[in-house]
Amino acid sequence: MARYTGPRLRIVRRLGDLPGLTRKTPRRQYPPGQHGQTRRKRSEYAIRLEEKQKLRYNYGVSERQLIRYVRQARRVTGSTGLALLRLLEMRLDNTVFRLGMAPTIPAARQLVNHGHIMVNGKVVNIPSYQCKPGDVISVRPREKSINLVKTNLLNPGLANIPSHLEFDKEKLVGKVNGLIEREWVALNVNELLVIEYYSRKA
Repeated sequence: MARYTGPRLRIVRRLGDLPGLTRKTPRRQYPPGQHGQTRRKRSEYAIRLEEKQKLRYNYGVSERQLIRYVRQARRVTGSTGLALLRLLEMRLDNTVFRLGMAPTIPAARQLVNHGHIMVNGKVVNIPSYQCKPGDVISVRPREKSINLVKTNLLNPGLANIPSHLEFDKEKLVGKVNGLIEREWVALNVNELLVIEYYSRKA
């Protein structure tokens, strides 16, 4: 299944707040569709599917990518759910978003794709690049790139930069100091249900 490019508020109405997908809030608080306002009992499968979809839409990854991340997380010692969240959070597009350089993850992905972002002094245009502790993330030293990021910094997507990152607004340079802690993940999701969802699939 390819990356979603349709109406974002429709997804927010169905899954709840997705800070990485959009900053807008829907006028209607019930799910979209003809039966959106009717209460119905959700199956165990539906609950797990919904948690999985939250990750997919918030971080803007395809089904194939998410399965790959789940497999990687299983190979890490410790909590598989936390390892999965860390793999998604440490993506370059998400890191650029969490530093405040872009208002949403899709906007951050576009910054990366168009060559506006540098990692350790080299232009990296791969949004899925895995940031590591010690990586220095900066804006490409050209007028167009600097102006884009400065405009975005006036209205960042999230108010606080997580503890594993630091950012110098004057120099437009960020640094990854470690791995993100669970309490700093902005998305309201039960990652264990996602692991359960994929237990027979991945």
